[in-house]
Amino acid sequence: MKNKNVLYLTQAAMIAALYVVLTVFANALGIASGNIQVRFSEALTVLPFFTPAAIPGLYVGCLVANIVTGAAIWDIIFGPFATLIGALGTWALGRLAAGGSEKKKRVCRWLSPLPPIVANGIIIPPMLKYAYGIVPVWFSAVTVTLGEVISCGIFGLLLLAALQKQKNRLFTQN
Repeated sequence: MKNKNVLYLTQAAMIAALYVVLTVFANALGIASGNIQVRFSEALTVLPFFTPAAIPGLYVGCLVANIVTGAAIWDIIFGPFATLIGALGTWALGRLAAGGSEKKKRVCRWLSPLPPIVANGIIIPPMLKYAYGIVPVWFSAVTVTLGEVISCGIFGLLLLAALQKQKNRLFTQN
């Protein structure tokens, strides 16, 4: 039991650290925040498909990344919340795929980036308006969603495919 808890915390901490490092890197390139944002770290939002430890890891990683990059208080609150909602959705798809047919598993894998894309596309644009004065909200919705499609939909699916063969070794629960 103790080893399982240590493994869970270690996985969550590693995912959080990776999220922070990738966000700081994207921030240095000027693409991690604002109306048009492509966070490489958002590719990690597919990890709950493999392990529930990714849920707190992504939440904490986004929280720390937003603090470190100097985000406004509303971004520090609602950014991690959007990531949490997306991570929970991706985890649910992973659970749905477990033990299912090959077709069901394939469909769930392809849909795994959708929860973070939708969560960020809905939650982040109004936050950008109130935290940073970025308007119009509809434009933010388009650009944030597009950035999430690139980060989660393209980079995330590439990461998912790369990790698929090693998932049992990397994300063991015991």
